[in-house]
Amino acid sequence: MSEKNSYEAGLSSDALRQPRRIVFITRKMSAKVKEETGPQLMSFPHVILRESIAFQILTIVLVGLALFWDAPLEQLANPLLTPNPAKAPWYFLGLQELLHCFPPLVAGVLLPTLVVLALVVIPYFDVNIEGEPLWAHRSRQRLQIYVGVFAVLFVLFAIYAAWTVLVPTALVGALGLVPYFNPTSDSRFQKFLGSRPLPWWVMTWFIAVALTLTAIGTFFRGPGWSWVWPWS
Repeated sequence: MSEKNSYEAGLSSDALRQPRRIVFITRKMSAKVKEETGPQLMSFPHVILRESIAFQILTIVLVGLALFWDAPLEQLANPLLTPNPAKAPWYFLGLQELLHCFPPLVAGVLLPTLVVLALVVIPYFDVNIEGEPLWAHRSRQRLQIYVGVFAVLFVLFAIYAAWTVLVPTALVGALGLVPYFNPTSDSRFQKFLGSRPLPWWVMTWFIAVALTLTAIGTFFRGPGWSWVWPWS
């Protein structure tokens, strides 16, 4: 005699509540598997105490630096004397370098607006949730799109002679092609590049361009925003 089994029908998303339960899942529901809760730590005192210690150490270091080194301030502002070049604060020097390469409407309005919109919109796209490498699937099709995008960027930057943007773009683009043409390399560096997903490459390109523009605006621009060597 077989054991009598009782089944209960109903609407639910918890598939582990009753293992032998028949669950009807609608389009607006999904099977939910609840994992076991792992070890937890309270934010107080474990996190807040460490943050307080780090804040105090940072404050002490900054006060010590301020006691031994003066801030690089210039003379009092004189409306009759404009420094050459008139440089913005360091966090705006990348934008000022873009203004040197592109028209004011493009560098001051269009590009910053596109960057802000991209940061707002991209998280809502279903872009590689699994974090798979860039060349994991459909590598030939992705290569065509990859080369096409960089070709358009190269032409655009070459038209405006924006070499300070073109160089880091070319460097990141070349590094992205290394795993495609040499996927079986035993080098740890190439394995690291081969495991990076598309969002990692986009963010790397953005950081590389921002750092390059800021460094050039800080150390390599002199009177009239001309190119100068720091040691000259």
